[in-house]
Amino acid sequence: MLTDEQKQEWRERIVTMSQTEMARLQRFAPSGHVVFDRRNGLCDFFHNRFKMLGGMTPQVSKAIGR
Repeated sequence: MLTDEQKQEWRERIVTMSQTEMARLQRFAPSGHVVFDRRNGLCDFFHNRFKMLGGMTPQVSKAIGR
């Protein structure tokens, strides 16, 4: 589990990430990455922001590879 301070740091980082950076994190993050651990409350925050930016498009998928 993350501290409240660590969660806030991740929220701030997520807000500054581009659509491509978010797609890369979603695709290549190791299993159990803190952003995608639902106990931290960051997963929904991440997915809502990613969706707002356009989500995973064919163009973004090509840009990040496999």
